[in-house]
Amino acid sequence: MNIKLNYKHLHYFRTIARDGSIVAASETLQLTPQTLSGQLSQLESELGHLLFKREGRKLHLTPFGQQIFDYTDAMFSIADELSLFVNTDQFQERHLLRVGISSSIHKLIAYNLISPLLEKSPTVHLICKTGETEQQLSELKAHRFDLLITDRPRVIDDISAFKIKEVLSSGLSLFASAQLASHLREAGLPDSLQSTTLLANARNAVYFERLIAWLAKRNVHMRISAEIDDSALIKIFGSHGLGVFAAPTKIADEVCRQYQVERLFDIDSVQDKIYAVFNDSVLNSPWEDCI
Repeated sequence: MNIKLNYKHLHYFRTIARDGSIVAASETLQLTPQTLSGQLSQLESELGHLLFKREGRKLHLTPFGQQIFDYTDAMFSIADELSLFVNTDQFQERHLLRVGISSSIHKLIAYNLISPLLEKSPTVHLICKTGETEQQLSELKAHRFDLLITDRPRVIDDISAFKIKEVLSSGLSLFASAQLASHLREAGLPDSLQSTTLLANARNAVYFERLIAWLAKRNVHMRISAEIDDSALIKIFGSHGLGVFAAPTKIADEVCRQYQVERLFDIDSVQDKIYAVFNDSVLNSPWEDCI
């Protein structure tokens, strides 16, 4: 079946659905109710399904009609925005900034890196997407991102295809819920971490290996019970007392405030590094010097 959509009919249908009746829609569209009723019947015939069921004087969408309305409303909403954009007297050039953020990146870090770009250029339209670094590198290579913020330079197979810039380096701090922190302090840190649950962000992160090595030098071997590749989710698990987690020292105060956890201690010798990655085929990215 190859149904050719009549956009005029869809526009009429959307108006009827929004106004609740053919009579009300006819006033909005300045058409007779008979004309609208005929156009609606024709659309239903073309689609092969009823779009409305009548209850008294009101029309209610059928399940099929609701799906058609969702698509139609989204389509015409964008068209309405476009019409407003091209007809406004206050046209302003807009710069699109598409940023990929590795899910393991702490969201406060991402905000601190990106917010200066918005402050510097108020016409920026920002699109942020989080996800797996490997997939986002493919998106960057295909020019669907302008830059990628990541802590996983190891997963970049072809370094020559990208420009990589270190944008932040911070020592690590360990955090735990108030109850767990109190227990660990009483038992004596860092030895009390022995066999304590460690919530791992990602084992392939460089800082994680260095953290494990730092603990091993002190004969401390924590129990890794979960690998949570989402920086916000791992803090929520930690705030509920399910284990100890690590985060950059630079955002320690905000982590404690936002997630109601306590900082156990800092490890300055273990650095968490964040990188901005750009497509090497793009010469002089306007964002390269701003982050």
